[in-house]
Amino acid sequence: MKQETKRTTVYLEPALHKALRHKAAETEHSISEIVNEAIRQNLLEDFEDLAAFEARRGEPDLVFEDVLKDLKRRGKL
Repeated sequence: MKQETKRTTVYLEPALHKALRHKAAETEHSISEIVNEAIRQNLLEDFEDLAAFEARRGEPDLVFEDVLKDLKRRGKL
């Protein structure tokens, strides 16, 4: 059974479009398949980032200058 799809218009830079066409030809995947997978991966990264932020919510905030001072004090910078 084929998954329902929606049609949309996306404007690509000419160089990106050319690279996408070449990748589609080399991988024997359609441009739509490649674009869908790229979007899926991008959204998954966002989801993982948000989950990491949530998991670290209770950690104390660090002042950047204090971190630098500590690294210098310990000879790491």
